[in-house]
Amino acid sequence: MKYNWLGPLLRSLVPPIAAGLLLGLFLGDYGWSLAGGLAAYLAWHLYQLIRLHHWLKTYQPDEPPPDGHGLWGEVFDGLYNIQRRDQRVRGRLQAVIDRVQESTAALQDAVIMLDAEGNLEWWNRAAETLLGLKTPQDSGQPITNLVRHPQFKTYMAQSDFTNALELPSPLNDRLHLQLQITRYGNGEQLMLVRDVTHVRQLEQMRKDFVANVSHELRTPLTVIAGYLEPLLDNADEVNPRWRRPLQQMQQQAERMKHLLDDLLLLARLEASDSLQASQPVAVAPLLQAIVKDAQALSGTNDHRILLDAEPHLVLKGNEAELSSAFSNLVFNAVKYTPAGGEIRIRWWGDRDGAHLSVQDTGIGIESRHLTRLTERFYRVDASRSASTGGTGLGLAIVKHALIHHNGRLEIASEPGKGSLFTCHFPPSQLATRQALGNAS
Repeated sequence: MKYNWLGPLLRSLVPPIAAGLLLGLFLGDYGWSLAGGLAAYLAWHLYQLIRLHHWLKTYQPDEPPPDGHGLWGEVFDGLYNIQRRDQRVRGRLQAVIDRVQESTAALQDAVIMLDAEGNLEWWNRAAETLLGLKTPQDSGQPITNLVRHPQFKTYMAQSDFTNALELPSPLNDRLHLQLQITRYGNGEQLMLVRDVTHVRQLEQMRKDFVANVSHELRTPLTVIAGYLEPLLDNADEVNPRWRRPLQQMQQQAERMKHLLDDLLLLARLEASDSLQASQPVAVAPLLQAIVKDAQALSGTNDHRILLDAEPHLVLKGNEAELSSAFSNLVFNAVKYTPAGGEIRIRWWGDRDGAHLSVQDTGIGIESRHLTRLTERFYRVDASRSASTGGTGLGLAIVKHALIHHNGRLEIASEPGKGSLFTCHFPPSQLATRQALGNAS
């Protein structure tokens, strides 16, 4: 909208011009009288401008602008209205901020605001309880100076906040905290900290329960299997009506033994977050042995199992855990691939590390199941898994074995088109042939 400045200009100039002409009428000199009137008018404007400058220089939020008349009165009134409107907006914003701070202060989870450099800007009371932050002396301090755990420093340095981080509280080692960082604005970071001690305790109780029950069940199963074996070895002396029940009892006892073995292995894998001992492992010979076992498992189904493995690619890790993980993938491919199907196993390396892929032409898996396949006891089809003798723990064992080796499992599958399971290991997990020779 175009502003019409001509009207205000004329209204402001008419009074000094009229006063100068009137004074010239009495003095008989219109020129000097007009010049004097305009000079006085300019001096008045300069005085009002100085008043405005002084008010702006010494501005206080509640101090109104100076009083004025005419054009300057309108300017001062406009400034006053803007000031009042700004105060109302700031009041509403402050009320919102106060409500947000009150609500976050009531949270049991810690909420911490960091700037783009990771320095503390604001936090709630829970952050003082869980992390020991102090108000106001810690304001502006780098968060890594106050939370000194090595894992947290690495977490902040890598700037990858996709996954949450768990670590003990700086105030109490018995408290377990879960930290999650989200970026917002111009690189600022919002950190949420939860006390997950109770969850960790429940998880540990579950692990202890599974491990203890598995150990306790091994003895009675061993006794049962021990009595069944000589009975079936002397089947001719057993009443024919008891042969089939005894055979079924032996099959179920063997299935339970496999389940307990998998539970105990999974419990051992979950007991530690990393490898206790690491040795160079020649993966190619290990895969060759697994392929022989897979061919025996295939039996009359006549699967075509192909292996392509780089012989000089050596991995640092635990051979027993790697063997368990790789064999689970290969044996699953055999179990869920129809007779005459093809299974391709490939072991190779590139600049991203080492990789193992197991691809089959089996029945495939629907996409809705893929994210849950590595959960213990999760089965896509419980009836089919029971018929193939699966325990539902194989991929959970694979997942935890890969975690021990800093690896990850990638799954791609489509119903009717088979599945592809790929294990990825970082370059830091690779070893040299010379290290393998020294280890042997």
